[in-house]
Amino acid sequence: MRVGSTGTRWPMTPCTGPSAMAATVSSGWTDGRMQDAGAPQVRTLLLTDLVDSTHLVERLGDAPAAALFRAHDRLVLELQQRWRGRLIDRSDGLLLLFERPIDGLAFALDYARGLRDLGREMQVKQPLQARAGLHVGEVLVWENSADAVRLGAKSLEVEGLAKPLAGRLMALARPGQILLSATAEPLAHRAARELGERGELLVWKSYGRWRFKGIPEAQEVYEVGEPGLAPLRMPAHTPKAWRDLPLWRRPVALAAEALLVAGMAIGAWFLAQPKPAIAFAERDWVVVGDLRNLTGDARLDEALEQAFRISLEQSRYVNVLGDLKVRDTLQRMQRKPDAAVDRALGSEIALRDGARALLLPTVAEVGGRLRVSAEVVDPHTQTTVYAVSADGKGIESALGSIDDVTDQLRGKLGEALQNVQKTSVPLPNVATPSLDALKAFAVARRLAMTTGDREQVLGLYRRALQLDPQFALAHADMARLHASLGEVAAARDEWRRALALPQRLSPQERQMIELMLLQHDGPQNYFRKADEYLALYPDDYQTIGRLSSNQWHQRNDFRTAEALARRALKPQNERFGSVHYSIGIMLLGQERYDAALAEFRLARETGFLGAGEFYAFAHEARHQFAEADKVFFASAVGRTGWQGEAGAIVWINRGQPARAAAAVRAWSEAADAGDDVLESLRAGAALASMAVLHGQGDASEAQQALLALVDAKGAAGDAVYPPLSTELKLYSGLLSAYRNDRSGVEDALRRTQDNAVVHEYPTVRELYQVLQAEQERLAGQPRLAMARLEPLVRQDTALVATHWALMRAAHAAGRADVANAQAEWLATHRGRVFAESTMSDVLRFFNISVSAAALRSQQARMRAGTVTP
Repeated sequence: MRVGSTGTRWPMTPCTGPSAMAATVSSGWTDGRMQDAGAPQVRTLLLTDLVDSTHLVERLGDAPAAALFRAHDRLVLELQQRWRGRLIDRSDGLLLLFERPIDGLAFALDYARGLRDLGREMQVKQPLQARAGLHVGEVLVWENSADAVRLGAKSLEVEGLAKPLAGRLMALARPGQILLSATAEPLAHRAARELGERGELLVWKSYGRWRFKGIPEAQEVYEVGEPGLAPLRMPAHTPKAWRDLPLWRRPVALAAEALLVAGMAIGAWFLAQPKPAIAFAERDWVVVGDLRNLTGDARLDEALEQAFRISLEQSRYVNVLGDLKVRDTLQRMQRKPDAAVDRALGSEIALRDGARALLLPTVAEVGGRLRVSAEVVDPHTQTTVYAVSADGKGIESALGSIDDVTDQLRGKLGEALQNVQKTSVPLPNVATPSLDALKAFAVARRLAMTTGDREQVLGLYRRALQLDPQFALAHADMARLHASLGEVAAARDEWRRALALPQRLSPQERQMIELMLLQHDGPQNYFRKADEYLALYPDDYQTIGRLSSNQWHQRNDFRTAEALARRALKPQNERFGSVHYSIGIMLLGQERYDAALAEFRLARETGFLGAGEFYAFAHEARHQFAEADKVFFASAVGRTGWQGEAGAIVWINRGQPARAAAAVRAWSEAADAGDDVLESLRAGAALASMAVLHGQGDASEAQQALLALVDAKGAAGDAVYPPLSTELKLYSGLLSAYRNDRSGVEDALRRTQDNAVVHEYPTVRELYQVLQAEQERLAGQPRLAMARLEPLVRQDTALVATHWALMRAAHAAGRADVANAQAEWLATHRGRVFAESTMSDVLRFFNISVSAAALRSQQARMRAGTVTP
């Protein structure tokens, strides 16, 4: 039943939780061992400077100043340990590295408060304040040798453009001010709730765009501070930092001089540049047309077109419309998917999909040399705005010429030269120097989109790897194919092979693969890495979709998941229709039925059919059974009835347990006949659910059969979904709790008590707490169970089972008011009951059952007149 951004089942195993994060901090920071300088890392940098420190020493004298600085050092050490920072350098200021922006910000806030308190304690007449600059970016980190350290070198070196940018922010700050870059601010702001009540009191201010000496592009500057402690006002200009203001807002004298120069420059430009330009802005989109191969060499046909895309996609400034999106648009235009994207057709695609320009690449022989060229076309007029080209000798020069051409294009479209040089990796390195390997790779990519023939596509990728065993992108593409087919273990192996060749990956591709591998650990690291990745590549809609789905599956945070999904609701997203479907699920989980149905309809209208279960469930939750049947059976040809998992859910909801049990038995038989471990385990859980919750079989035997199945197949399931067997053991304990079987509850807790999964995965941890509460209720301590559960149900993300357990505990404690309120919740939050998800999704059988029971009880009381509607 799990749907990802594409609407089809796909593995969603996430990343490590708090305990694994602690292990990372311990192994990656405290012993000083980090990666080689050859592998850039995304890190949070904090630079601080103690204001007027020299003057302070003069006023205090050497001895009191020494005592003050010793106390200062103790403060810094304490804050380092509290916020997991690594001190890299110090003099009058500090340079620290952090894994997360929120940790760097928390350090800076505590440091500002600590300096104020330290000044008061030491009776320093002038206020102790520091300037601080916080930035997130790629850095190179390496260790110096032991001999160098003994001679006075630092143990760890940090370099990269991120370091001077953090320094420029720090130098710009007023005393006591904390300035953040545009990369750091959204990541820190989003996580501010981790600071508790203090985070809610922070003031966040934007000071617009600033120019920094030595930094090629203007930067957005933000301040974060506590009222009464931070300045919270615009920084002052310095010789190395000034606001990026339009001319009309600059001082009069500067404006007069600039107007004179501008007048001369504009006149010269009009004389020299008669052609129009495209108003291209950062992160605008382009359509890449089909490459015209005028050489007659068939090896170049698809190979160079793919190379052109790979080279251009390294830019963070220019977004390239994907092949799948182009094919989808052609289909909506009622054109053949393989129609040649030329000037006319490419311009129409650009206009439909909101792309700013069309790029038309060409390769030809001119004067005995191989020329690669590209035109930039205005799609509104279909005129060539400008063209660039590069010549080389022989066919082997083609890849180098493509790099040259794409670099020129990026510059023409407005990207800063320094950024082009920084982010460009030569094609032979980032792809392959072998044109034959590139040809096989390009054909494999095309067939993966068209025929879907798994073996043929994999065979072509393997051929590319035979020709170039270091072709990392071929491994990455094979991983994506395996993942799309649900072959998680094979995908993971291929991603690891690609990552073992970091020198043959672009920075974006390397970070993407690292993110995909983190899906197989626990949630916390995955969400942190995803935030960092999207701060650098905010238009990667597939990653946004996966992150939204993970918020759903791993946290049941429907509001956050909806907000993320809406970020991917862009015309350039080839999965535009499936995004509407995902938003519909998130709205269903928030009980916003009409809005959910509107999104499901939009998904259908934009061509997405999907499985259709949740569209039907939006009607099912409101007992609109005819409408549910209609939309479900319209989503696929040949459906004649509710079967399998969806059948079990629907027949339970409609009060027909015998039909639900029949659907589950057929599902279980089909799963056992196949080799899908996950389906077999989930079907076993459904059989136990029908026996315990609806009397369809012997409850005790069904539970024993489920536990035996978990013992036999759980390890194989965990290889795909790490929390699977733990969640199923806890689910068996929940069924025991339903039967008031105290020994079954205690057995489930014993089986899982030392499992790291319980601590790493939020939904599994909460289910464990539900069983602890049931254990307390069954031991005659219902008020203790209530105390455990009441804080949980105050959260929007609380499991349905948590509300059910609180209802039972309150009833046992004689608290009819609390019990009735929870029964009301179960009867009325029907959308949440259908939409709630966990890694195994087996809780949905329990949820539907207890909710339907609560609804029937409510309706019976209404008929008896004991409650009002």
